[in-house]
Amino acid sequence: MHFADRLDAAMRKAGSPGVGVCVGLDPVLENLPETLRVTHHEPLRAISEFGSGVLRAVAGVVPAVKFQSACYERYGSKGVAVLEQHALEAATLGLTVVLDAKRGDIGISANHYAAAAAKLGAHAVTVSGYLGPSGVAPFLEAGLGVFVLVRTSNPDSDAVQSHALADGRTVAGMMADLVKDLGAGRMGECGLSAAGAVVGATKSAEGAALRARMPDQVFLVPGYGAQGGTAEDIRALLRPDRRGVLVTASRSIIYAKGERSWIDNIAAAAKSLRDEIAAILR
Repeated sequence: MHFADRLDAAMRKAGSPGVGVCVGLDPVLENLPETLRVTHHEPLRAISEFGSGVLRAVAGVVPAVKFQSACYERYGSKGVAVLEQHALEAATLGLTVVLDAKRGDIGISANHYAAAAAKLGAHAVTVSGYLGPSGVAPFLEAGLGVFVLVRTSNPDSDAVQSHALADGRTVAGMMADLVKDLGAGRMGECGLSAAGAVVGATKSAEGAALRARMPDQVFLVPGYGAQGGTAEDIRALLRPDRRGVLVTASRSIIYAKGERSWIDNIAAAAKSLRDEIAAILR
């Protein structure tokens, strides 16, 4: 199934057509619920149970989850096995799976990164386009969606991404044009491309210009909420038909505090953010 069509269907099923929440799974042992850390002395056992609980809590509430591969890879092959387990569980629960690996290479390396992501069960991968089209195309050719780093939310990204080129574009603008070109022949029936872009909510001053350069792209949007992104920032990134945005949230959801069980706290936080994002469209 085409990535954009899969995501569009998942958004509709979650009750948020066109705009949705992507819950990031960035499991860090010391941040896990104390009950899990006490019960499981082996870190990966705690992470495995935690991730499975998060997925059950957010399934049916949000359309997508994003796995930070580094948090699993640090544990070697056994960590990757848990990542594969979680990706399978997510897909079985009807969630769209984004592998946040920020791959960036060409040739045989890109081909193998793409094959690995597909085998893992990912539907899309975050990638760097700095090496050019040949660093991104293999993922699309493998049937995956991509989210290319265009305008990221970290403050020091300005040192590179806002740099002006001789032709008047910024580096981010140049990357946006690359994404548009790569995605032109990879449109889904929903009218969106399999080639998407990472555009931070904290960079919304450039949002309208980037959206104009990438009219058919899904924007994966970090930086909303605690990092400073607002509802108005999200509105600036929407397509004219008020679609095409997937807002990411990790720690604010998976480590949510409350009076209930940790799973119930996560579910409540996911529902709260879903409703908050849905209100932007009203």
